[in-house]
Amino acid sequence: MKRFAVIFFLIFLPLFIYGQERHIVVAADGSGEFTSVQEAVNSIRAYMSDTTHMFIKNGIYREKVVIPSWVTNLKMKGESAANTIITWNDHANIRNMGTFRTYTVWIQGAGFSAEDITFENNAEPLGQAVAVHVDGDRAVFRRCRFLGNQDTLLTANQESRQYYEYCYIEGTTDFIFGPATAWFERCQIHSKKNSYITAASTVEGHEFGYIFRGCRLTAGDSIDRVYLGRPWRPYAATIFISCEMGAHIVPEGWHNWDKPSNEETARYGEYGSTGPGASPGTRVKWSHQLSSREAKAITPARIFERNDGWNPGK
Repeated sequence: MKRFAVIFFLIFLPLFIYGQERHIVVAADGSGEFTSVQEAVNSIRAYMSDTTHMFIKNGIYREKVVIPSWVTNLKMKGESAANTIITWNDHANIRNMGTFRTYTVWIQGAGFSAEDITFENNAEPLGQAVAVHVDGDRAVFRRCRFLGNQDTLLTANQESRQYYEYCYIEGTTDFIFGPATAWFERCQIHSKKNSYITAASTVEGHEFGYIFRGCRLTAGDSIDRVYLGRPWRPYAATIFISCEMGAHIVPEGWHNWDKPSNEETARYGEYGSTGPGASPGTRVKWSHQLSSREAKAITPARIFERNDGWNPGK
């Protein structure tokens, strides 16, 4: 009987261990288990159903990070958004790199979340330079900062659902772009150049692309001509609800990317915004002013609804 108990213990103990949530500490000064974020990611077992918690101490982490598809349910938390910084400086014109390989952090795994972290691409403004490239489904960011110039945040993968709350996102041209369904709740969206904020590429069969609710649209000094968005691809979908828009937003609001055919397919809407940049009467005729009923019907639960019932906005 004792022999059976020992065998049972040896066989099943690892299952109990691996079934527990794991906690990892990353510290650039050497006071944690790892000194780099990528080393910590590499230590995580593949396809874990339980959550891995990664605490990242204040520091500047100069590295290019990939969270692969087999690293799922990872929750990263920084010590403070202002001082926990992951940064790199690739841009599209280095060795013909192109846009999609310029990321500082590439998130492929599902169930990822981040809090209180700065993600930065600090390349000179010499072309596209992505700070965060998000492919994984069910991604959540709270109180994070996304710093860059052109193409700061790539919301990639048309099947990906992404939620951003109390985040700061800055850039120059098309600095929020891609085909994912993404909700931005009470974020600050900061333009550093006269250009375009969004470049959604929502696919035809998806009702929703980008939703901005309760966000503040700000700009640097002398910035006075910024568009809410332009369609990277036909059927681009972007809606601003109850946002505060600075004077830098142009009266017409939206641009067709110099393709009149985009006016037939783009799905651009607004409701209840305030500030000098909120000007419903001067918007392009091919955009839509939502009714109160339409705006109230747009919720995280609705736009993210699938069989799993995921709703990060609860």
